[in-house]
Amino acid sequence: MSERLDGLGYAESRLLRHSAESIDAVPMPDAPDSRIVLMAGDRIVLAGDTALLTSGQAAAACHGDLTLFLGRLDGAPVFACAIAPEAADAFDADPGFRTTDLRSLAAENAVAPHELGLLATARSILAWHARHGFCANCGTATGFAAGGFRRECPTCGTHHFPRVDPVVIMLIARGDRCLLGRSPRFKEGMYSCLAGFLEPGETIEDAVRRETLEEAGLRIGAVTYHASQPWPFPSSLMIGCVAESLDDTITIDPAELADARWFSREDVSAMIAGTQAEGLTVPPPMAIAHLLMRAFVEEQV
Repeated sequence: MSERLDGLGYAESRLLRHSAESIDAVPMPDAPDSRIVLMAGDRIVLAGDTALLTSGQAAAACHGDLTLFLGRLDGAPVFACAIAPEAADAFDADPGFRTTDLRSLAAENAVAPHELGLLATARSILAWHARHGFCANCGTATGFAAGGFRRECPTCGTHHFPRVDPVVIMLIARGDRCLLGRSPRFKEGMYSCLAGFLEPGETIEDAVRRETLEEAGLRIGAVTYHASQPWPFPSSLMIGCVAESLDDTITIDPAELADARWFSREDVSAMIAGTQAEGLTVPPPMAIAHLLMRAFVEEQV
């Protein structure tokens, strides 16, 4: 992983994905060397500092529920299993285990960075299965296939695959200042980069320009790609860009933003350090917005 992406949540993974593997049969989760991720909605079961449980540790909870074959980690097969909330509660009652959510895992560095990427895959595909049990073509209940990387319709034969939703997130710069905004949903005092979903038939550059014009009333010139981040809530890909503003005057859309303003490099540096005079803050290092702001402060963009 490059130094530029160091600390970015969900961006590192050593998983040899099942979708990239040529195999005749999916291995069994009860094999002695199998590792299993247990998830109850947003909650993940941890044993110490890992979410990769042995088959013996997971056996009591993972029976008859949805189990995916994700791929292999250092040669060992890795599975993800959707378990009931009460099964997760039982792990919380055991002193050898605990449960937490995926955001907290990344923010607290509670597991190795390469596990976060694997967990993002597990969370996204399990969420897709939970929401796509019926064929979008004919309405028939679909079946589980390819170890979980596909669903198939027994009536019309349509194959359905897990989806990824692309999102542009942009650091908008004009000279030595950048634009940051506040969503009404943000905690008090936090500012971040603007962001929005790509629309059908739209390029990344056009999405950056459209979203910035809609939310802040600014026309955008050059757009440069910087980095990307899986965002498994439930299954987005954040495409981080730097955009050059052609305007100074901000006109916010109040339905999208509570506030937006220009900040100097010194302002953003203080916000990252937690020393800004007004007490303003930025997203944590696990978020790509933080990465973009840090690159701006260090004049890498």
